[in-house]
Amino acid sequence: MESPKQQMPAFSRELAGNIEDFITKLKRGELQGSKTVALKTANLMRHVVADSRWNDAESLKTIIKGVGKRILKAQPRELLITNIVCRVLHIVNEAAPRMEDACQSGSTSTPASRGTETPAMGLGNNISSRNLADQLAASIAREESNLYHIKTDIISEINDYIADMESTEEEIATSALDHIHSNEIILTCGRSRTVENFLLTAARKRKFQVIVTECAPTYDGHEQAKALTCPNIEVTVIPDSAVFAIMSRVNKVILGTHAVMANGGLIAASGTHMIAAAARHHSTQVMVCAGLYKHAPSFPFDDDRFNTLMAPDAILPYGDGDLVDAVDVVSPRYDYVPPDLVDILVDDNGGHLPSYIYRLLQEIYDNAKDLAWNIPDQ
Repeated sequence: MESPKQQMPAFSRELAGNIEDFITKLKRGELQGSKTVALKTANLMRHVVADSRWNDAESLKTIIKGVGKRILKAQPRELLITNIVCRVLHIVNEAAPRMEDACQSGSTSTPASRGTETPAMGLGNNISSRNLADQLAASIAREESNLYHIKTDIISEINDYIADMESTEEEIATSALDHIHSNEIILTCGRSRTVENFLLTAARKRKFQVIVTECAPTYDGHEQAKALTCPNIEVTVIPDSAVFAIMSRVNKVILGTHAVMANGGLIAASGTHMIAAAARHHSTQVMVCAGLYKHAPSFPFDDDRFNTLMAPDAILPYGDGDLVDAVDVVSPRYDYVPPDLVDILVDDNGGHLPSYIYRLLQEIYDNAKDLAWNIPDQ
């Protein structure tokens, strides 16, 4: 049971229902894919800003952090939730000075501090009180109007952020011709719509070959190979075990990722670390395509904290009863790839080195005290 300081403020029935529905879907694993989780979280935060009651920046930030903690409790290892909530907090912080000005303009225009002259007539007190009430009502209306416009501006900023996320693949793909050249052999891993769009955009004017690892046990590589089918791309699917043997023929490795950590490392599909290590051994360039919403303001002090385990049935079927009882099978969903194995990151703003991540985080998010909301209370 939540303590009094952690209890959520009263929301409308519709908003409370949306929050519970989102939490339920997270717990059940119904939301699959980084972009889906990010967009759903951003839309929920927009609903929270629009329908909750608040009078200043601090109260709004408290509401957003409270909802963020509830969502993160349902899926503690989902980095995209932290990214979106921190970005919304950054938008609120940018609007905070205007909120303070709106409140001060309403309070300074209140006639209580100025005093009014009372006429000598007997009706003077009534006239003075009526004027005071009218001026106070006008001041309150002015303050509410200012806050309404600020709320509209915050919602507009969140809408722009959502639109940027929706167009991330297209923005990243605009730089495809700068990185992919004719007759190159490119290796990629698993299923990534960002990488798919990146390669298909380059294939409009360039002809090259793509090698896709099958990414067992999910075998997402087969879906990626089907999606890349076009006249200018020759696609080959290989088993994960053949990566090191074929890397000497590869000109470039292009990978997708689930999240980019604050140190430039990656939380990517299982098997990505092996590919990046093989590429480093053969001095092959490793390029990562990731939208700005995947840049996480967290450091990977504990790799396992950001990983999840899948059912091992795809590796060791439960039908093998004797073997199942004798062996412990671990099937991680993600790999952690250190930044020294990544050569270039391509996002909405173009390509840059992993060491430049710290500068991007300063632009996207706020300082450390506003990022600590997701740390559990002691």
